[in-house]
Amino acid sequence: MTTLYLDDAALAGLGITTPEIVTAIEDTLRGLVAGTITAAPKTAAIAPDGRYMMATLAASDAAGLIVVKSVLVNDRNKANGLPGINGAILLLDSETGQLRATLDANWVTAVRTAGLSAVAARRLADPASRTLGLIGAGVQGESHLRAFAQMFPLEHVAIHSRSQTSVDRLIDIARELGLDAVSATAQAAISDADIIVSSVTLNYDTAPFVDARWLKPGAFAAITDLGIPWQPAGQSAFGRIYVDDLEQEKAMEKPMVAADLITGDLTGLVVDGAAPDPARPSAFIFRGISVGDLAVAALAYQRATGG
Repeated sequence: MTTLYLDDAALAGLGITTPEIVTAIEDTLRGLVAGTITAAPKTAAIAPDGRYMMATLAASDAAGLIVVKSVLVNDRNKANGLPGINGAILLLDSETGQLRATLDANWVTAVRTAGLSAVAARRLADPASRTLGLIGAGVQGESHLRAFAQMFPLEHVAIHSRSQTSVDRLIDIARELGLDAVSATAQAAISDADIIVSSVTLNYDTAPFVDARWLKPGAFAAITDLGIPWQPAGQSAFGRIYVDDLEQEKAMEKPMVAADLITGDLTGLVVDGAAPDPARPSAFIFRGISVGDLAVAALAYQRATGG
């Protein structure tokens, strides 16, 4: 059996859109409920020096694949000219276990994370959202900017980051997408935003500097960074908080949010549905789930092979 290798450039060149990714994730979540998808909780470990390591495992006999992903987050990579996140994905035949493909993990991780946010946003954000506030201007800031620009009638983006160079880069990208974009303080970036994305580097030494009490009624926040930059005292300002997986969250050593504030998880949100709440802000706070990696990796493999 010939093993296919797809690097990040090849994956990005497949032309897969955000709506396609959202549909693939939703179908995979429904398959999890129906019993046609097998998945294990995400595993994660933090090294004493702050490196964040994680792995996911999920399988679909319909796609004929087992997908295994391993990723390392290390902000020190940037000093060596490397991305802060690196990893790899193995695609195995779900019947025989034979290796079918290896994929670079960076593109999959970026679009899968934005895809998970978009799945929640389809249900919790105002479909007429025109303003986006970004806390963090790295890979996830860009991937969410591009994803939400495809799904909502955005007009304005406000960006906050400790790196002005990164902010300037995202401003240029936003303007290429036809959006007005500005640099802003954290509070100014999100206080008038319809949609907020928080994606700072995963580092538990970061002092919280974002407060949910700044958000306007009806706003939706996609929080990709385990809630690290958010003030715990302000989290009760959210009317509803969803996580990606309730059982996975229970197994984690460091909770993202107090358990009594959690409304449900992404699978329940997709299966049971929900509507935007105009009276209070809502949030989706998440670590990433194995079925998301399965959905995107399988979609990419099928697109690359014509399957």
